Amino acid sequence: MTTDPCHIAIIMDGNRRWAERRGLAIADGHKEGGLVAKNIITEAAKSKIRYLTLYAFSSENWQRSDFEVSNLMLLLEFYLSNNSRLLLENNIRFRVIGDIARLSPSIQKKITEYEILTKNSTGLNLIIALNYGSKLEIVDSCRKICLEVIAGTTKLEELNEQKFAEFLYTKDIPDPDLLIRTSGEQRISNFLLWQIAYTELYFTNKLWPDFNKEDLDEAIKSFRERKRKYGAK
Repeated sequence: MTTDPCHIAIIMDGNRRWAERRGLAIADGHKEGGLVAKNIITEAAKSKIRYLTLYAFSSENWQRSDFEVSNLMLLLEFYLSNNSRLLLENNIRFRVIGDIARLSPSIQKKITEYEILTKNSTGLNLIIALNYGSKLEIVDSCRKICLEVIAGTTKLEELNEQKFAEFLYTKDIPDPDLLIRTSGEQRISNFLLWQIAYTELYFTNKLWPDFNKEDLDEAIKSFRERKRKYGAK
């Protein structure tokens, strides 16, 4: 039997389908998904989970319509402007991984404010993946390593898996123990490819706006029943 996961990562999928099935605007699905994310964050904090990573906006999501992307950015800015109390009351440390340079200056400013505001929180580490793509993260890491090798601050012969991980966005975050994906899709979608080498995967048909505490508990229960072998017999 396995103990409870220290780090849970979630691909929050299904907002658009949830809205379409109800004859609602796609923006309504994203809004409902945001409310569910708040609930799951609160539950994770209460459950003493140490790390929770939510895949909020991928680097590929820019390919969606300008209207949908604009609504997503407005929703993101709204949540970043109205949830400092949630973070502080639940002792949550807020962090972002991804290339935030493409996000608006106001969103970047809010991210920095939240990270500073919560830097001393000792409860749940909440990691939001924004404009994140794992392939880009790995390429960026390779660039950083090359620059250090050229500068002489890193020796090529010293490079191993542990050293490489120090150049990732998640350099001081443990790898996920459990990855949950909602909506019935069974793929990783360019999310934490390096970090999930030995992560337990859990797929549910529930669309993200329908996901709740009981679904989270069920995923954790499934995790507890697994035997993690890390390549051993």
